[in-house]
Amino acid sequence: MRGTEFAELSAFVAVAERNNFARAAAYLGIAPSTLSQTIRALEERLGVRLFHRTTRSVAITEAGERLLSRIRPAFAELGAAVESINDFRDTPTGTLRLSVSSIPAQLIVAPLLKSFLTAYPAITIDVTVDDTTSDIVSGRHDAGIRYGRRIEQDMLLVRASAGSRIIAVASPAYLALHPAPKTPQDLRHHACIRFRREDQQIIPWEFEKNKKRVEIAVHGPLIVNDADLMVKAARDGIGIGYMVESYIADDIAQGRLVAMCTDWSPAHHSYYLYYASRRQLPVPLKLFVEFLRHRMQLAGKKR
Repeated sequence: MRGTEFAELSAFVAVAERNNFARAAAYLGIAPSTLSQTIRALEERLGVRLFHRTTRSVAITEAGERLLSRIRPAFAELGAAVESINDFRDTPTGTLRLSVSSIPAQLIVAPLLKSFLTAYPAITIDVTVDDTTSDIVSGRHDAGIRYGRRIEQDMLLVRASAGSRIIAVASPAYLALHPAPKTPQDLRHHACIRFRREDQQIIPWEFEKNKKRVEIAVHGPLIVNDADLMVKAARDGIGIGYMVESYIADDIAQGRLVAMCTDWSPAHHSYYLYYASRRQLPVPLKLFVEFLRHRMQLAGKKR
């Protein structure tokens, strides 16, 4: 295969996996116009249309689907072959691509970056912060970090955080004007800051005590889809927030937020690093898994 043909097929796979020329071009590190010309040249050489393109969308054709199904495994094998050379290097190298939801990005990934990159200076970490339940395989990510309930069952898991409660919190200013709720049912009479998931569903507020679980439909003046915005709004006294306790531990310790109904909030919320099963892990992922497990062991000894 000539170099130009390999480059064309690489470009084709990048567009097919992202359904978007701009994102594929960014991934490949080339201009969108260059990528468009490359795909056009491939289509002309093959004599078939691989994508239906409009000004707003890109969709792969039946011919494109067939080509993708045949060459994707070959590209995976090539990547694995190149990665296997890492075993012979004195200094591990390569890129670790992670898809991480916003809370563990701050709680887990950010504190690890400096020490990991210092230990392995030839490794690059490419982090995508994404609160959707994106497919790490089709997105060409090596691993993801998300809440345990939201991970596909066929993935391999590595625990990435201790269990944490999800609690209701409010600012002292809010509580100065409104009596603090004593039970979850009392929250129905308060201004609550609600969180909308990527599927447009409002997250219900769940509480549990003595194996009795209740789900409260709260109301309030603000709905957000960003954890930091919810925390800031709660600090500003707009209403009561509902958040993973470890994410707001400093706010509680500094008195900016006050936890409520904590006897109804058992510790159960854990995050996991997850990845697809494969014969040989890429060296950057293997080292990151070992690094994360060591961090969890140290955290366990401190408790």
